[in-house]
Amino acid sequence: MTADMIPAKLRALPFTGPITAEPLLGGLSNESWKVTDARGPHVVRFGHDFPFHHVDRTREVMVARAAHAAGFGPAVEHAAPGVSVVEYLPARTWGPEDLRANPERVGDLLRRFHHQMPAHIAGAAFLFWPFHVIRDYARTLHAGDSPFTPDLPALLNLATELEAAQIPLPLIFGHHDLLPANFLDDGTRLWLIDYEYAGFGTALFDLAGAASNADMTPFETDRLLLAYFGERPAPPLRRAFDAMQCASLLREAMWAMVSDLHLAAPGADYATYARENLTKLDAALTQYHSAYGSAK
Repeated sequence: MTADMIPAKLRALPFTGPITAEPLLGGLSNESWKVTDARGPHVVRFGHDFPFHHVDRTREVMVARAAHAAGFGPAVEHAAPGVSVVEYLPARTWGPEDLRANPERVGDLLRRFHHQMPAHIAGAAFLFWPFHVIRDYARTLHAGDSPFTPDLPALLNLATELEAAQIPLPLIFGHHDLLPANFLDDGTRLWLIDYEYAGFGTALFDLAGAASNADMTPFETDRLLLAYFGERPAPPLRRAFDAMQCASLLREAMWAMVSDLHLAAPGADYATYARENLTKLDAALTQYHSAYGSAK
């Protein structure tokens, strides 16, 4: 990209000397760029508050700084309303096959993240409970006259069933958006990026999200849970996890439904993404009901 083609909003940021820029593709809700100046490469993300997704950028930046202090994320170099600049890590972005091949590394990373992050978190606590998110998404979809509105009664009934399978667990600080692309591997260690949904919650949502978003097999999932808990989960915990895998897919599908009303990222087809996750949810539910029976 030639200098005269670089967007003015990038040239206005506090870089050192001339810059080069290239867009980073693949995001579903934010605009990202790799920008190189005299100091080296950086990652720029543009994104405003998304109240319909419970996303607050001030909170996101706070968590990103906390994650860097705790050793889990890149340094935040600049933040202003609607934009953040973070350290560029020379690391490879993971795909689903990487998560499936490394369940022990993922389990270890999540255990450390969950228990070390609270000491670095500042300000008012934010709680992420997926079943509240699902119910609130349903309200947004009703108000927005979504094409998915006819599906909502069945989806809310399903959420009630899955929530009833949960058991009391310690409160941890979770990432809550463990798509494969939010893992970076520099060859020595794993990093996590994108903290829009991070907050206090249950470990099961991160574990279930990592497993379901990567299409882990039952054997790979067993290895993930063993690495995280240090032992095989007792039957009530395993059922809660299996239910949470379904809830993770349901929440991802409804995230896409809400995004279909409110977002327009280049190349993103939110309606198709919603249907893809509903298809995955149907398969997961078949396995869940086969193991535990259907709700009456």
